[in-house]
Amino acid sequence: MNYDEFADLYDHQYDVYRDDLHFYGGVGERAGGPVLEVGAGTGRVTSFLARRGVNVTGLEPSARMIERAHERAAKDSLNMRFVQGDVRTFRLDERFETVIAPFNALMHLYTPNEQLQALENIHAHLKTGGSFVFDLYVPRFGKANTVRHEGETFHTPDGRRTDVFLVQRHDRPRQHITTEYHVDTTQPDGTLTRRHYTLTQRYYTRYEVEWLLRFAGFESPRVTGSFQGGPLEAGSDVMVFSTRAL
Repeated sequence: MNYDEFADLYDHQYDVYRDDLHFYGGVGERAGGPVLEVGAGTGRVTSFLARRGVNVTGLEPSARMIERAHERAAKDSLNMRFVQGDVRTFRLDERFETVIAPFNALMHLYTPNEQLQALENIHAHLKTGGSFVFDLYVPRFGKANTVRHEGETFHTPDGRRTDVFLVQRHDRPRQHITTEYHVDTTQPDGTLTRRHYTLTQRYYTRYEVEWLLRFAGFESPRVTGSFQGGPLEAGSDVMVFSTRAL
C-alpha cells in the first residue's frame, strides 16, 4: 500500500481519532526506555507520546506521510524522529524497550510470509523481555459492492466541501478487504472534482495472531477487546495484543 497520495485524506479522516491515544500513552510512559512506533503515519500517536516525554521513533514507509508528520511536529514544537522503512526489512542499530503498532498497522502485511518476516524483524529490534503492543480491528464489514457515505464531510474556510464515499470488496479466501474511496470536492461555484484511492487490508482472527506471535519468538499474548481492558467478545470492535520478546 502506497500512502503517498493517500496522506492528505488520511489526515482528514483520522486526525481526530482519539480512542487509542491514552492507551498507547500509558504503554510509552511505562516503557522505561526508547519506543519504536511501527506505521507511524502522519505522527498522530507519535506526537501524543512525544508530548508526554516518551523517547519515541516513528517508522513509516511513506515519504509523504513522514513529511506531514514533520509538519505536525513543527506546528506543535516537538522534536520527533522519523525513519522511512518497511517493517519487514528495516534495520536500526538500537534495540527498543517497547515496539507499538497502533491502528491496524499490521494489516498491510498480506501473506503469512510477510507477516512472519515483519514479526521476526520487530523481535530482532526488541531487547530481551521487551514489549510488543498493537491493535487490529475485529473483521466485521458493511454491505459489499455498495456505495456508502459514512458521514465524512469536510469543509474548508474558502467554502469548499469534500464528501467521502466508499465501496468495499471482500476477498474471503485471502482475508482481504479492499476499500475504494471516491472523494468528491465541490467548489463554491458548484464545480465538482473527484479523486480515487484504493486501500487493501489483510484482516486477522485472534488465534491466527497468537500462533504467529509464538512462532516469531514472542510469549503468548494478553488479548483484550478494548483499549480499556476487558475480554474480547462478540461485540468488540478491536483486538488489543500485548506480548514480550522471549
